[in-house]
Amino acid sequence: MENNKDELNILDLVAIFLKGKKIIASVTALTAIFVIIYSLTLPNLYESSALLNPIKSDNSSYGAFENFSGLASLAGINLKDLGGEANSEMALEKVVSLSFFETNILPNIFLPDLKALKSWNYDSNSLIYDANIYDKSSETWADNSEKPSAQKSFKVFQKKHLRIREENNGFVSIKIKHKSPYIAKAWVELIVEEINAFYREKDKSQAEKAITYLNKQLMKTSLSEIRKALAELLQIEIQKTTLIEAKEAYVFDYIDSPVVMEQKSEPSRSLIILLGTFLGIVLGYIIVLFKHFSTTRKYV
Repeated sequence: MENNKDELNILDLVAIFLKGKKIIASVTALTAIFVIIYSLTLPNLYESSALLNPIKSDNSSYGAFENFSGLASLAGINLKDLGGEANSEMALEKVVSLSFFETNILPNIFLPDLKALKSWNYDSNSLIYDANIYDKSSETWADNSEKPSAQKSFKVFQKKHLRIREENNGFVSIKIKHKSPYIAKAWVELIVEEINAFYREKDKSQAEKAITYLNKQLMKTSLSEIRKALAELLQIEIQKTTLIEAKEAYVFDYIDSPVVMEQKSEPSRSLIILLGTFLGIVLGYIIVLFKHFSTTRKYV
């Protein structure tokens, strides 16, 4: 008896849906049309990426001076940490910091490309800005839109554009997603260039301070052993400054450089339309069931 009842219930549902097939078809069609129109209004996004190899420092040449580590520490010299790998670890945190964005990224990008870009024209390679935010003709922010602060710009940059990941093999990937593939590529290159420059200048400044300190100490002491140790430490710092200037890839080196992508990364309009149509079908069935049961209750 229970099986017959279950079978009857299923047949009832089939009958209800067949009776309301016009409603289901209409709701599905309207939803599909709406989703198609919506998907066409979404701008294309292009993702440019770089795969980076953290530069590892070679400290083998400094092993002979480990006996002078105490003296070196007075000069602010760490013989076991001469940049490279240690800098690359800190760089992953530095890149996503507000201070790095405000000092190294923001001055080197066109702010409307971050906050006011509406779309990119493939044929003419031209940028179209939202007139409600930025007036391109006068190169000023619209009256009802203030120039965004560094903190607000940073949030947009982090949330909508930048992706950084440390891979399992130790490599680092930096990705930028943008409406213009040219800007996406340029911003990836900017990040790599600026993070290398930041730590190059940082280590160069530390080395120069150490050289100044060591020269002063050489002038103060007459003890031969101490002078010898200071001279050797001074040689290390002079060698370090030479290497700093010579290394183009100071913290990260390219394994795979960013390129201007021809294919968009998103949106997937076909997937949006497929999901939207499916939801339209489900919504149609729900409406038919709701109409049936609400009508049935009126006559109970």
